[in-house]
Amino acid sequence: MSFSSEAKAELCRLRIEKKSAAVAESYGVLLYCSHFSAREVRIVTASDDFAARLPKLFRRAFALDFDVLPDEGQSGKRSFLLQDPGKLARVFDAFGADVASTLSHHVNFGVLEDEGGMEAFVRGAFLAGGSVTDPDKRFHLELATAHQSVSREMYSVLLDLGFSPKESQRQGHALLYFKRADAIADFFTAIGAPVTAMNVMTAKVDREMRNTVTRLINCDSANADKTVAAAQEQIEAIRRYAREYGLDTLPEALHDTALLRITNPEASLADLAKLSLPPVSKSCLNHRLKKIMELANKADSDQ
Repeated sequence: MSFSSEAKAELCRLRIEKKSAAVAESYGVLLYCSHFSAREVRIVTASDDFAARLPKLFRRAFALDFDVLPDEGQSGKRSFLLQDPGKLARVFDAFGADVASTLSHHVNFGVLEDEGGMEAFVRGAFLAGGSVTDPDKRFHLELATAHQSVSREMYSVLLDLGFSPKESQRQGHALLYFKRADAIADFFTAIGAPVTAMNVMTAKVDREMRNTVTRLINCDSANADKTVAAAQEQIEAIRRYAREYGLDTLPEALHDTALLRITNPEASLADLAKLSLPPVSKSCLNHRLKKIMELANKADSDQ
């Protein structure tokens, strides 16, 4: 089951109790379904849970049954049809619209009595025309409808609920979408899917942790590369000096440091400082190595 299907399954487990909430949810379904006109309502879904919820939802909202139901046990995409003129008139009536004169759909905000009604309306829209990407891959949630005016008015509904979606178009459909994990999680919390919201935030935390670990590993790797490169440069300088003058010509402290570096080619300055006898500070050891490199460079220039 996809993440989007799991989200819809959680939403469909909500009980259908108040008629006003059922009407508001059905309103969202109709404005975001495959086809909603004075001649036909056609709702197509691949969600088993939404397919099971639809007949109960419409019975509670409008006291009617679909004219055509999918075959029992059918899998894949299923269609629910309303074609009876009397039933269609009842549906339009519930939203304060005239089935004979409605040319384009608009959201009747009077149907959305309060915040609960708006949340039910958005829930229906998501069930019929929404999708969400697996947050382990990327963060993206969208609502798609063929009705441009409805999308603009849905934008206002979401603003009233505290959301600021982005807008776009795709193949004749108007889109409202979110790409931030916290906005997607808050969206699902508002419409009744707290488990889905938690899964989105868990994915966000996991991704941030992975990114942090990767940055630390990259940082450690870069530091290790710098340490190796610096050590290689120091060893080459020591060898040049040894070829020209011999290490025995160095002062005792520099001689011991040169031998320490040669015998510990991968050690950091801090480690070399601890290995020194007696132990010295990192800055002291660094100063000694720089002095050896200066002497080696001077030897090269004297040639």
